[in-house]
Amino acid sequence: MHILPFSEFRANAAAALDMVEQGQTVRILRHGKPVADLVPVTANETTALPAWKRAIAPGEPLRADGKTAAQLIVEARDSVPVNRTPRE
Repeated sequence: MHILPFSEFRANAAAALDMVEQGQTVRILRHGKPVADLVPVTANETTALPAWKRAIAPGEPLRADGKTAAQLIVEARDSVPVNRTPRE
């Protein structure tokens, strides 16, 4: 593990990232106290899709009769009588 003061990390950020790419860990200190560890990315993190990009499985109906929300809306719409008056 390499330990760098924050000022040195700012001046040599590219070199620190090169060390991380080679598999090493870099600890960054601010006022002598550790504030961050730069660690290499593991193989499964590079291939996994973020949660917001993963496919969403279709929802299952929660009703006992198995009707979808769309079917219920259509039934409710069709059950309301329509008051039609002739236009003048």
